[in-house]
This record gives sequence, C-alpha cells and structure tokens, in this order.
Amino acid sequence: MLCDPLQSRKVLQHALENRYAILAINADSHAAINDCLEAALSVDAPVIIETSLWQLKGHSFGGGDAVLGVARYITNLAVLANAAKFRNIPVIYHTDHIKGPETMTILEAAINGIPFEAMSQSLMLRASTVSLDASSFTHDETIEHIISLCTLAEKAGVAVTLEMEDAVDEGITSDEVATKLLQGVEKRYPNHIYLWAPGVGTKHGFGEDMNFSYKTIEKQISLTKKITGREIGIALHGSSGLSSDDLSEAAKAGVIKVNWSTESLLIRSTAARSYYQRMEKQFDKKSPVWKETVMDNGVNSFIAKEYIPRVVERMKILGGEGRASAISGLLS
Repeated sequence: MLCDPLQSRKVLQHALENRYAILAINADSHAAINDCLEAALSVDAPVIIETSLWQLKGHSFGGGDAVLGVARYITNLAVLANAAKFRNIPVIYHTDHIKGPETMTILEAAINGIPFEAMSQSLMLRASTVSLDASSFTHDETIEHIISLCTLAEKAGVAVTLEMEDAVDEGITSDEVATKLLQGVEKRYPNHIYLWAPGVGTKHGFGEDMNFSYKTIEKQISLTKKITGREIGIALHGSSGLSSDDLSEAAKAGVIKVNWSTESLLIRSTAARSYYQRMEKQFDKKSPVWKETVMDNGVNSFIAKEYIPRVVERMKILGGEGRASAISGLLS
C-alpha cells in the first residue's frame, strides 16, 4: 500500500525502534518501479521509492514539467502499490534531490497536493515524505525553507513528514551544525522531521575517498536525542560504494533509510546493454521473433531477472526481510 505522511512516520519509527533500514530506490522508469515492488514482495520488506528532478522532468514522467512528473509518478506508483498483489507491502513515495529555482514550487505541490480528476472522480496526489536538498543552501536558508514547508502544511491542514539534510558530500556534520539545523526546525515544528541526513563520510556516486564508520551513525543518533528529546533515524546518502558489512552495521546503529541510485542505474543499464548485444541477430526484421524481441517487454523482462535479485540482496543486508508483515498491522 502507498503510505500517506502519517503512515510513513509509523513505518520509519518501526525501522528505528527495531534497528533495520529500508531501501530507498531512485527508480528511474515505470519498469524499475515494478521491479522494486516485486523485490519487496518476495522478501516481505517495506520499500521507499524516490524520485529526483531528472526523473520528474524526464521523458517517462513529466516531459519537462516537474509537477506533472510528480503527479504521474504518484499515480503510477499508487495503482501498483494498492493493487491486491502488493497491498500488504508498505510503500513510501519520497521526493529526493530536487534542486534549482523550481525547488519550493515542486515540494509545495507534493505536500499541498496535486489535483487529479478522472471519470467524475477527484483526488489530491501527495508525497509520503519530502526532503529538501541542502547542497545549494546555507544552513539558515535550509531552516527557513523547511519551516516554510511546515507552515504550508499547517495552513493547508495536511500532514508533512520531512527529511532534513546537511551538505552530505562535504565530510562529517559537526555537533554544532546538527544542533543548529535540528533545533532551528524542532523549536517551531516539533515531530515533523523523521529522517536526518547529516554528512557521515559518504559521497554520492561510486564512493571514492569515503571516510565512513557506523560509529558516526551512533553519534548522530545520540545527538538527535540530545537536541530534540527523541531519536531521529538517519537517512544514508551515497551508499553505492559501501560494503555489505558497512550497510548492515549502519542499519544496526540507527540508519533507517538507505538511498540507492548509482549502483541501481549501473545494474539496469549493464543488463540492457547485455540484452541488445545478445539479441543482435534477432533485431533483423526478417527474424521470426523480431517483434517480441524489440517490444518493451523483451528488454525489461531481461533486466528484471538481473535486477530483482540484487534489490532483494540489498534489502536482506539492511535487515528489511520479513518486516512488512510486522508493520502492516500498524497502518490500518
């Protein structure tokens, strides 16, 4: 089921209390979304599906219009996640890496709701959880923008569940910065931040020159409780370069959301290349199997066989296996 913001809080809190992490996959296509849910179903794990600006404005979703992209993405995800097959898998839709002059417009729409009308029915499409990319903001601007999003939600009478971040690629976030950022929001709007994404020595991409230790996670968790009076789970960015042991220890230490994009894209693109190389002779229009080879189902079914086991493996490493059933009773 696709979770709303309040249900998402329960899912995230369950992960924090039980010290496991939920895989957050930057799913780049309709086929990738389906594969992620299939993987989650096979191991009874909750899953976070997230999008960045390049997906929302990309050809498969918004076609240049990011808000339309959010609406189209949520609609597609909702149809799948709420289908009988996946209804018992908690699915969170999260906005990630929204940058540039459109940032607040997109996030405000994702919180306030994007109207959708079909067959005389009306819906408001909203994100489950929302993050503000802090890479281009000062600390004061980050606080100001997060408070602005909370104020918007308050005025609209809707819930918002937030991920707050520091500049995650710039080393390890200091105690002073963590205190300034978290206190700056918590004093005005307590219990809105359920994910904290500090710098912990990781980097986006394939993780060259990283300085990661699970002890940094333990320290940040301790800091969140000292600053806010409650533990806030850590969102780990730049996970593609980490070992299985690093990921497992991070989850046990308090990471509850692990972003996964770079390696995910590599697996899918490598599988696609392999498909086209292997099927080269069948791309001749005289081939008796030409049509079934060139159809969308051909390449995407091939990719799924390579991709889904890798998603499953990562979910197991993070401790997510079997957790969906434990959560589902909390969401009704």
